[in-house]
Amino acid sequence: MFRARRRALAGLLCAAAVLPAAAVAGGAAARLQVLTVAGGELLVDRPLAGQARWCVAWNHSVAGFAVHDCYLWRDGTLWLERSHQPDFAAGLGHLAGRGVQRSDGQGGYWIEHIDEAVPGNALRLRVGAPAVAHRVLIDGERIDLSVLAARQAVWLRVVPPLQDE
Repeated sequence: MFRARRRALAGLLCAAAVLPAAAVAGGAAARLQVLTVAGGELLVDRPLAGQARWCVAWNHSVAGFAVHDCYLWRDGTLWLERSHQPDFAAGLGHLAGRGVQRSDGQGGYWIEHIDEAVPGNALRLRVGAPAVAHRVLIDGERIDLSVLAARQAVWLRVVPPLQDE
């Protein structure tokens, strides 16, 4: 138990060390990072410009279609902004009072204006097998989390830019 905690702490400290070097090299910018929960291994580290938007997408385990949860980084806070669901399959649906459901014009729907702050600017995700294909979609890029960390728990977090003191 102690060894696992020490590895996790070491991994987080290593991940934290990446941020200052990146901030100095490329100007101060918030960073989207994906780290393994078990060991703190940094899997993804991307700069975010201004009010950045991206989605976490995956294939529904029963129906197989893509589901998207879309996030916004704004004013130092990570927000769940909207979600796209092509069907009312198991585990999906709109909850009254949580955003506005609108048709996507193709038989599915968007839940827009969810606008929920993500606690601690981080979310924990259990990455699915390759068939589930958990992925981050950002600036036209697809980062396949199921290739990087299938069946592992990861943190998807935004680290604010360093402030000059």
